[in-house]
Amino acid sequence: MAHATTEAVSSRAQGTRARHAYGFVVSAVTLVVLMAAVAAPSPVYPLYQERWSLGPGVLSLMFAIYVVGLLTVLITAGSLSDHVGRRPVILSAVALSLVALVILALAHGAGAVLVARVVQGAAVAFGVAGLGAALLDFAPPRGGRFAATLNGALPPAGLTLGTLLGSVFVQFEPNPTRLVFMVLSVAVVLLGAMAFFLPEVRPRRRGALASLRPTFSLPTQVRPVFFAVLGCMLASWALAGLYLGMGATLIRSIFDAPQAVVGGLAIACVTGVGALTGIAGQRLDARKMMIASAVALVIGPVLIVAAVQTGQLWLTFLGNVIGGIGFGGGFQGGLRLILDETPENDRAGVLSTVYLISYLAFGVPCLLAGLLTSVLGLRVVVIGYSLFVCALSIIALALQLARRGTRTRDSFLGAE
Repeated sequence: MAHATTEAVSSRAQGTRARHAYGFVVSAVTLVVLMAAVAAPSPVYPLYQERWSLGPGVLSLMFAIYVVGLLTVLITAGSLSDHVGRRPVILSAVALSLVALVILALAHGAGAVLVARVVQGAAVAFGVAGLGAALLDFAPPRGGRFAATLNGALPPAGLTLGTLLGSVFVQFEPNPTRLVFMVLSVAVVLLGAMAFFLPEVRPRRRGALASLRPTFSLPTQVRPVFFAVLGCMLASWALAGLYLGMGATLIRSIFDAPQAVVGGLAIACVTGVGALTGIAGQRLDARKMMIASAVALVIGPVLIVAAVQTGQLWLTFLGNVIGGIGFGGGFQGGLRLILDETPENDRAGVLSTVYLISYLAFGVPCLLAGLLTSVLGLRVVVIGYSLFVCALSIIALALQLARRGTRTRDSFLGAE
């Protein structure tokens, strides 16, 4: 009798581990693909510009307008998955992403692209909140730090995948403004089918309707560390926004490199190196990593300015790699410090707030840069944008150095 009971308990435990492993993998892959769908249009923007005779301001608006959808969802439904469960929110993200990809595949003008980008913003908002929290829920025992690392590393990895995929299609396929979005649509449909079977591991909480009131979820114990890491996170995503929004045009115009793959690789040097840095640094002290990243976010943009002034493409790649180290380490370190202080029941809401601020830094400066390009010229705007990132990084470095004497607890992340 006791033996049978032990076997039943063991069988249930194995089933739980299998369901958690399934949920963890599906959540991670879905987050990567949703972010790839957001980045895939970036290499296509120069084609839109040529075919539809668009100005630089319209191109930047195409990139940055997703903030409208993202902002609307994050400040209203950012913590919804803490109440209704992860799966409904994740399925909403997948459905919206599919709608946006279909619109992009059928687009015949700038208006359709703008609508699709707003829908993509909403999809990303649901995705980073629901999938990010799901990764933490499905994390293996003592795997909290790894899950927190993936929360910081997977979005840049997805941006890298989408950029490279879009660049390859633009370079080598006859119908790049359609085919890349069709391929991603198939991937999203498959992942949506898999997400339908995601288990729910946390009980639902009352207050779903009340949670839709526009608000920012930032518990009192999280606020000191949040504002301490804010500068570095803003600088990190502002640098990524420069390249996702204007990188392809920058490489073609200033460095006379018309190949789409070259522009895609330049973007990937920021986002891809950022993802690798986040993963490689998961066992490093988060605050020390942020200090080193702030330094890299000063050096990288300075090299980009030098590259623009001299016309040396290799110098741009070097600046992008160093800036990518700063991007990955700055965002990853800040996210780890924030999650370390976040109660389990507030994960989705806090992640929504973090991504809201990050993606505002990702999109708004790029939009302003695009509007200024028609007045000041691309070269002047890129130099000014790079110096802006440097200034944010210097402020972030000063804040981190001022907080070196304080420590945060390691209960959630499982530091050893």
